[in-house]
Amino acid sequence: MMATFIAIRNRKQTAGAMQGVLKYVAQDHKTKWEDLKFVTGHNCVPQCAFTEMMTTKKRFRKTDGRQFYHFVQSFPEEDDLTPQEVNAIGLEFAAREFPDFEVVVATHLDTGHLHNHLVVNSVNCADGKKLHQNAADLQAHRNVNDEICLKHGLSVLEKAKRHDKKKRMNPGEYQAGLRGESWKLDLIYVINEALEYADDRESFIYNVEQEGYQVVWSDTKKHITFITPEGRRCRDDSLHDETFLKENLEMLFMFRQVFEFYPGSEEPEEGWLGEVAYNAVEFGRYLEQAVDAPELPPIPTWSESKQRSREALKKLAHGQRFGGEDYDYDYNFSM
Repeated sequence: MMATFIAIRNRKQTAGAMQGVLKYVAQDHKTKWEDLKFVTGHNCVPQCAFTEMMTTKKRFRKTDGRQFYHFVQSFPEEDDLTPQEVNAIGLEFAAREFPDFEVVVATHLDTGHLHNHLVVNSVNCADGKKLHQNAADLQAHRNVNDEICLKHGLSVLEKAKRHDKKKRMNPGEYQAGLRGESWKLDLIYVINEALEYADDRESFIYNVEQEGYQVVWSDTKKHITFITPEGRRCRDDSLHDETFLKENLEMLFMFRQVFEFYPGSEEPEEGWLGEVAYNAVEFGRYLEQAVDAPELPPIPTWSESKQRSREALKKLAHGQRFGGEDYDYDYNFSM
C-alpha cells in the first residue's frame, strides 16, 4: 500500500451538507488520541470553520452552487507515521494547493492506516473567486501529494496497474491481508465502521462514501456493488460475511428502525443479525401491523464453520490476528 490522494464525490451540495461533513470528519472517536485531537485548520479555526466558510460565501455573495470539496489523503501503516506527522503533511498540502481557501484537516486514527480528510471551502477567502476542480486538477493534486510524501521519505503510488480478475485468494494474498495490505479487508473494515453509525440505507451509503468508496445500491438489482477509491469493484456476495448481503442489510435497517437503534451503540454479542433473529417474532408482529410493510426476507442462518469464518474475518478487518486453532479459516475467497 502506498500514500494516496482521492476526491470524494459529495453529490449533495448544500450548506447543511457541508456542515454535516465538517462534523463527520471531526468526530472525537476518529480524531482523538489520548488528550490530543488532530483537527486543524488552514485559514480558519476548525471549531468554527463552518461559520467562517459561510461568512466568506456571504461576503462575496456566492452562497449558491457548489459549497465545498472533500479529499482524503491516506498513508500506509508501513510508513510508521505519528498522528502529528500525518496532520502536518495535510496542512502542508493545503497550504500548497489551496493557499487562499479555508481548509479543515482532520486526521483519522480509527482505521488500519492513518489518513487525512480535507474539507475545502468553494470560495476563495481573499478574492472571492469560486474553486473549480476537474480530472486534471485532481491529477495535479496527486502529483503535489507525491512530491510532499517523497520529501518526507514516504512511499507513493505508482501508475495504476490493471488488476487481473481472480476467482480465489491464494496463500500469498491471504498473508498480505494479515499484514493489512488487502484492499478487500480494507473495504470490509470500512463497511463495518459504516454500519456501526448507520440506522438506515441512506446513512450507511453516506458513511461509506465519506471514506472515499462508492456504493451502487439499486432496488432493481439483487446485489450491492462497492467501488474502492482505486476503482476496484466488489459485490456484496464476495465479502465473505452474509451480514453484507443486500437482503440482510435491508432486514437489518428495518430492525434498527423498529427498535430505535442509536448510531454508535455497541453491537450485541451475537451480532445485529443474530439480534434480528432473536427478536424475529416481535419484529414480525410489528411489521404485520404496518400498512405498507415490505415482504420480509428469510432470517439468515450460518453453519458453525461459516460463523467461525465470519468472526475470523471480522477480527482481521479490525487489525487483529486470530489464534491458530481457534478459527477454521477458509482460504477460498472469490475475488
